Amino acid sequence: MLTATTFTEAPGRPLLLLGPSVGTSAATLWTACADRLYGRYHVVGWDLPGHGVSAPATGPFTMTDLAREVLALAGRIRPGEAFLYAGDSIGGAVGLQLLLDAPDRVAAAALLCTGAKIGEPAMWHDRAALVRAEGVESVVAGARERWFAPGAPPAAAESLVAALRATDAESYARACEALAEFDVRDRLPEIAAPVLAVAGGHDRPTPPDSLRAIADGVLHGRLVVLDGVAHLAPAENPEVVAFLLDQHFDEQRSAGIAVRREVLGPAHVDRATAGTTAFTRDFQDMITRYAWAEIWTRPGLARRDRSLITLTALIALGHHEELAMHVRAARTNGLSDDEIKELILQTAIYCGVPAANTAFRIAQKVLDAP
Repeated sequence: MLTATTFTEAPGRPLLLLGPSVGTSAATLWTACADRLYGRYHVVGWDLPGHGVSAPATGPFTMTDLAREVLALAGRIRPGEAFLYAGDSIGGAVGLQLLLDAPDRVAAAALLCTGAKIGEPAMWHDRAALVRAEGVESVVAGARERWFAPGAPPAAAESLVAALRATDAESYARACEALAEFDVRDRLPEIAAPVLAVAGGHDRPTPPDSLRAIADGVLHGRLVVLDGVAHLAPAENPEVVAFLLDQHFDEQRSAGIAVRREVLGPAHVDRATAGTTAFTRDFQDMITRYAWAEIWTRPGLARRDRSLITLTALIALGHHEELAMHVRAARTNGLSDDEIKELILQTAIYCGVPAANTAFRIAQKVLDAP
């Protein structure tokens, strides 16, 4: 039922499966992102029936059917092993179904531009009827509006539209009908595997609140909202999506980002992540792996001690922007306001009164904030 496309052949490495959205193929949606992954995985995408390289549907199918076929695909590649999963739109919905139906097989999942319920049944049935009557060309203009954020379309835009035009109309209609029946909102608390929910700031079919509901509903969820992205995040911003997948799936990077969020605060770190560019990604990746996964996790010093050392170094070197951030982190790591005061007084002697004066001014603003 589903045909696979191998992006990275890596025997012995964790299997990462990538799921597409309705009207796209794994190759057109995921190639740019898969090429940018730094973590080492065996990366395989799959196509919906009648999409990409998969044969047309021979009858109706549900999200449960699709999840069963993805499990069968994983079983053919890595029999009996757990795997990693990322999917966009209906691919994300299949990910939720996998997490519910086979919790022992999915080690972690990234769900992009999707929802535990997507749209209303009547809308999906109407679109299925339209495509059956007039073909997939009837939904091309609407897809362009939904898929891409305002401004310059992504490099893959025309290949994505070409994939839509090549989709089997009956299979597209069947996928719409599967989405019409899909609603697992009340089952999200059953999901225990780590889930990364990625939303597009301009996404209309599955807006950020849809992904927030997933992140809040599962036991271990994280939400990241990408500005300048609509419904096809892996194609619209492949650099940041690859960065996020590495943070979520790669063991070292995952450990680093977890500590970084604990120390600096989830909101700050997620904003920094969402603002990553091709120019800054390598630096952000280095910080995550070395500063947070290797240094801040070492057992030789407690986190509060590392905060004391870090504050001293930042004051001495005049790194004022970082100082404000690490004053907040020091509180998180258990330092009291009085202890922070004593540290700054100590730096007045050994780093200079002007440096301490500036540090007091910056710290006062941070400590006065709610």
